[in-house]
Amino acid sequence: MPDIPVIDLQAVENLRSLNPGDNDEFLRELVGIYLEDTPQRIAELDSSLAAADTQTFVRAAHSIKGSSANLGAAALRSVAEKLETQARTAGLGSVTELVAQVKAEFARTQQEFAKLLP
Repeated sequence: MPDIPVIDLQAVENLRSLNPGDNDEFLRELVGIYLEDTPQRIAELDSSLAAADTQTFVRAAHSIKGSSANLGAAALRSVAEKLETQARTAGLGSVTELVAQVKAEFARTQQEFAKLLP
């Protein structure tokens, strides 16, 4: 996904503008919650895939998509959206590669947020 940025800097600026002059404390708090919560949603992807629980799987993918969109994690949002759609329309039979992509994009997202908010 070379044309989709890991982090949409405009979305980050929009979040910063919600609490100007706080030295990014609000943004750090939001990103911290996101970085704590997303691994739990990824674990739900793994466990619901193993249990063939499509409903829980779709809900976890949807959650990753939404929280990533809110924070500007554009590449991860895009992969999570594909994953959610794939699971909804075709079931869990062919989602393994997309789950791996979600994990890789989350790692990239963590790295980019670490650079952005040292």
